[in-house]
Amino acid sequence: MSEIKLAIVIPCYNEQDVLPYTIEKLSFVIDDLVQKGIITKESFLFFVDDGSKDKTWEILAEANKHSNGKIKCLKFTSNFGNQSSILAGLESAKDLGADCAITIDADLQQDETKIIEFVQKFQQGAEIVCGIRKNRKTDSLFKKFASLMFYKLMNILGTKIPANHSEYRLVSRKALDILSKYQETNMFLRGLFFELGLKTDYVYYDEKIRQYGQSKFNTLSLARLAAKGITSFSFRPLRFIFFVGFAFAFVSFLIVIAGILHLIFLKRPLVPGLELFEIFESFFAGLQILCIGIIGEYVGQILQEVKARPRYVKDIELH
Repeated sequence: MSEIKLAIVIPCYNEQDVLPYTIEKLSFVIDDLVQKGIITKESFLFFVDDGSKDKTWEILAEANKHSNGKIKCLKFTSNFGNQSSILAGLESAKDLGADCAITIDADLQQDETKIIEFVQKFQQGAEIVCGIRKNRKTDSLFKKFASLMFYKLMNILGTKIPANHSEYRLVSRKALDILSKYQETNMFLRGLFFELGLKTDYVYYDEKIRQYGQSKFNTLSLARLAAKGITSFSFRPLRFIFFVGFAFAFVSFLIVIAGILHLIFLKRPLVPGLELFEIFESFFAGLQILCIGIIGEYVGQILQEVKARPRYVKDIELH
């Protein structure tokens, strides 16, 4: 099997505490794979600084200066988000001639020692190789439940994403070429790669405890990512709103007819007092707000696509 040119893409946002550790560990992985004759000497790490406010860029620029081209980095003008960082790294990896690219989080909670297995799966013919967490021991109970519900909901809505798959993934140059044809502003890469229909394989790993710093992905960030994933890949929530609205309208119509008949023939109201109807009114009001919110998410997506603003803006790029 011939050697391949590998790019490892690492999105970063305020990761000054963990970066020296990450650079050391991933540099060792690259050197080890080169020595084993699996990847070429031109393989590289590609860090994307997503508008960090700390010393992340200074650390990356210094590492680039002494890496003889093994460490490349890109700085955004401001914070464009995790998906844009990953996308920029993948596009740069493609432009730099990589045969395949692996994305991994900067905190290395995703086990970097499994990278060799990703490459071997690629050499065996897989165009996409997904990392799957064996467990969620490092997560809180709430995060475990929220994650489980997210994956179940995505599958119900028609987006077939395996549970416990995040952004630890290898994609081939063929996949990157296809990705370049997708021009929408809002991308949910986790779902998009499964939509391509390319041969896919899996690597299972145990998540590690974060060594330094704090995770920048909070509950709000995860909720935004989930909303983007749902609205980017499924129209079923809109259909759900239609059918729910139709069902409640039909039931309301029947109640009105029954109420009129009671007044005409029995000379008394259908339900004594208004308490039950007040409960229904509160329920319907909440349901309406929920439905408007769902529609609003789709309208917001459409607005962003129509504006066609750039997905990210580069500030400095070092090769």
